[in-house]
Amino acid sequence: MPELPDVEGFRKVLESCAKGRIIQRVEVRDAGVLHDVSPRRLRDALEGRRFTEPERRGKWLLARTGGPTLMLHFGMTGQLVCGRPDDAVEAHDRVLFTLGRERQLRYRDQRKLQGLWLADDDSEVARLLDRQGPDAMTVDREEFEAALSSRRGSVKTALTDQSVLAGLGNLLADEILWRARLRPSSRTSDLTEADRRRLYTDMRRTLRSAVTAGCVPPRDSWLTGHRDDPTPTCPRCGSLLRRSRMAGRGTVWCPRCQ
Repeated sequence: MPELPDVEGFRKVLESCAKGRIIQRVEVRDAGVLHDVSPRRLRDALEGRRFTEPERRGKWLLARTGGPTLMLHFGMTGQLVCGRPDDAVEAHDRVLFTLGRERQLRYRDQRKLQGLWLADDDSEVARLLDRQGPDAMTVDREEFEAALSSRRGSVKTALTDQSVLAGLGNLLADEILWRARLRPSSRTSDLTEADRRRLYTDMRRTLRSAVTAGCVPPRDSWLTGHRDDPTPTCPRCGSLLRRSRMAGRGTVWCPRCQ
């Protein structure tokens, strides 16, 4: 599932592929990925406009045009791909943005769990994002601790709740908690000041590395690199990792380190 580092990677794709280029044609091949906007309205709003500096807010990507803003959410299987207009169209290419003879931006999504929205102005952008908490990449420690203190459940659930903190998903939350030596089921109300500081520090370090990689990397030294092994072991202490489900999410942790 795309998380903050993946969406930051898609922002870079949008920037390198489309920034400053005129949207000559919008082709909607599957209207099932459009939310509250028809194919015709999307075309009328965007064709002839120019993509400007894109932004990422949590797991959302904002494609600015100097007028309406195209807002993309990638769900579990969404991608943003830069290619050429004459490249073969793949089965899951849902919306194509032709940017001249050489460039075409494609929203590709197998399962279509999220998709594209069109915001006419900044107030509409704010309305679509109004349930989001602070962005995990830019939140300061005071905001982070305030966001956690507003929750009474488990720390894993708090980290993956987009209304508490925007951008973290299942892989990142497990990785961060493993690094911070905190069990996912620990209650946020039981965390000490030292726990919260360590959690914040490890979140920032993990995000910096993951954004550089463009994903949550399955490295040998990371929990992520072992969670799907047939017999997963902790890369830090060698203990067998445990699996459970929390709020419907597969959760992996080390019973010794955490």
